[in-house]
Amino acid sequence: MVEERVNLQKVTAAVIIENGKVLVAQRAVNDKLALKWEFPGGKLETGETPEVCLVREIKEELNLNIAVDSLCSATMYKYDTGEIELIAYYAKIIGGEIKLNVHNDARWVDSKSLNDYDFTPADLPIVESVSKVLLLNSCL
Repeated sequence: MVEERVNLQKVTAAVIIENGKVLVAQRAVNDKLALKWEFPGGKLETGETPEVCLVREIKEELNLNIAVDSLCSATMYKYDTGEIELIAYYAKIIGGEIKLNVHNDARWVDSKSLNDYDFTPADLPIVESVSKVLLLNSCL
């Protein structure tokens, strides 16, 4: 029998790479998983595609306009508060300046430093994938 995921929350994340570094954001002090690092994004609203959600969330959270590119990864993670499907896309900044509207901090991080950050558990598979991409790109 297939287990139904009634309480599954779909969440998007942006993997934005520029000049050999990836943009990561630190969750706010009053958030669940306070001060953990993540790839910015957010929850899908009814009727949204993941791509539309990601453009909206990055504009709301970081004041950036992005173009969504290809799928980076999609993973499931079960927190005490419920299960999420985290859908990460590569994206490019096409306008705006970073303004922290909901995060505590945001940084551009290279492949050598990425594992030094305390990421949310759901973001760890993305960290692994992105580390490989950054390392590969640095060798080219």
